[in-house]
Amino acid sequence: MSTTPNNEKSDKSVPFTTADDAAKIANGSAPSSTAAVDLVNRVADKAHATIDRLATTAAPKAQQLQKSLEDTNELLHERADRLRTTGNEWCDSLRANVREHPLMAVGTAVAVGLLIARLTR
Repeated sequence: MSTTPNNEKSDKSVPFTTADDAAKIANGSAPSSTAAVDLVNRVADKAHATIDRLATTAAPKAQQLQKSLEDTNELLHERADRLRTTGNEWCDSLRANVREHPLMAVGTAVAVGLLIARLTR
């Protein structure tokens, strides 16, 4: 957390780690430069530790998510290929039936057309 004291006309932020540090700044009794450096170092150390801890826990989860997405992508591609193959097989089968029985195909087409015409009236 960072804030800028009201009595300073500065764009710089001063990080606080304790309520005592915040009170000292608010009362106008700013810590000495070594105390300020120590404060910044403590904040930086805590930030580094937090980032390291987050990275340690997040990296395996990110790898697991990436693996899951890759598996899902592969599965979807396999299913799309299977559907494409099935569709091509059905079309080939239908073409073969029409070539073997052309009159039955024309009669079926006329019957379906009449049925659709009656249903849409």
